[in-house]
Amino acid sequence: MAEYNLTLPAMGESIAEATIIRWLKEEGDSVKKEDILVEIATDKVDSEISSPVNGILKKKLFATNEVAKVGSFIAILETEEQFSLEKVPIIEKNKKYFYSPLVRTIAHKEGISLYELDTIEGTGNKGRVTKKDILKFIRIKRNKIMIPKNVVTNNEEIIEMDRMRRITAKHMMNSKNISAHVTSFVEADVTNIVKWREKIKDSFQKNTGEKLTLMSVFVECVVKAIKDLPMINISVNGTNIIKKKISHIGLATALPNGNLIVPVIKNADSYNLVGLIKIINDLIKRAKSNQLKPEETQGGTYTISNIGSFGNLFGTPIIHQPQVAIMAIGLIQKKLSVIETPEGDFIGIRHKIYLSHSYDHRVIDGVLGGGFARKVALYLEKFNCYTKI
Repeated sequence: MAEYNLTLPAMGESIAEATIIRWLKEEGDSVKKEDILVEIATDKVDSEISSPVNGILKKKLFATNEVAKVGSFIAILETEEQFSLEKVPIIEKNKKYFYSPLVRTIAHKEGISLYELDTIEGTGNKGRVTKKDILKFIRIKRNKIMIPKNVVTNNEEIIEMDRMRRITAKHMMNSKNISAHVTSFVEADVTNIVKWREKIKDSFQKNTGEKLTLMSVFVECVVKAIKDLPMINISVNGTNIIKKKISHIGLATALPNGNLIVPVIKNADSYNLVGLIKIINDLIKRAKSNQLKPEETQGGTYTISNIGSFGNLFGTPIIHQPQVAIMAIGLIQKKLSVIETPEGDFIGIRHKIYLSHSYDHRVIDGVLGGGFARKVALYLEKFNCYTKI
């Protein structure tokens, strides 16, 4: 049987590595083409890698929780298909470094990937990796101490952050260090929108099979406001401002395990309301069931967070880098309000909501940051309750 080296594939722009989450096959197991072999996770989304051939899983080259670089080998499969050795960099000379036949043989036998070989500090002539170097590397790798996830004492429990929480924490701290955060708050009257949804939600779901949520209206109003105030849709590179010509709207989504992910509606300004409803429902559903593709969490230019789903009125959301602004949608509440009419003012019950808009004060001043929030509120308040979809 021939050997096939399974490679960690490219998974989209800016993704250079992935963490091995779980192997679904064990060494020695038979595998069929398209069988899922391993679950992986990037800083964007979790994914799966399937077998491209029929055969046997001979060797796992990375253990659970280890990080592999894109392009590196993560497993060796035995298959009836024939592959030339020139296609197996582990057992030939690397383009950058020279490895002796003995070192290459040991690496191949122990499942050391080409990327791992390149990280070994060689003590031989001109920095070459010797037998002693690679055996030391293997010994350290085997003896790596695993820290227990939870430590319980009489008065407290120490819980290790999971991978996604560590990544989120890093992103949040980076954002606070990069951007000069400031937040403006605006109240909007969404009575027309609430009444419109209540009136047509049942028939809409019956006719389309889609649940009619208000997030589609929020996204539509944000997109309209971006067209009016395009300098909110920018990023910063040093002293340069990069103005985006497209609106890719991210939707901060809470996962069942409490973590957060941000699927992106690409070219959100190209959809009508029905189109937005369908794509939002699909993205959120697949986000919560861990079915998003890596590219579906990349490229956002502006982000919306629905904190009202947690019962919150308003907040101070943290900007999703490299964007410069984010809007949090609060809980809809019934309130007594003064209603102005040509015939005079009167008191009535209205559905109100708070919009919390955080923006980067390095490049966005209050007149734009606060003005954008008010612009979104005006579009919400002008929504036509007779809109047919």
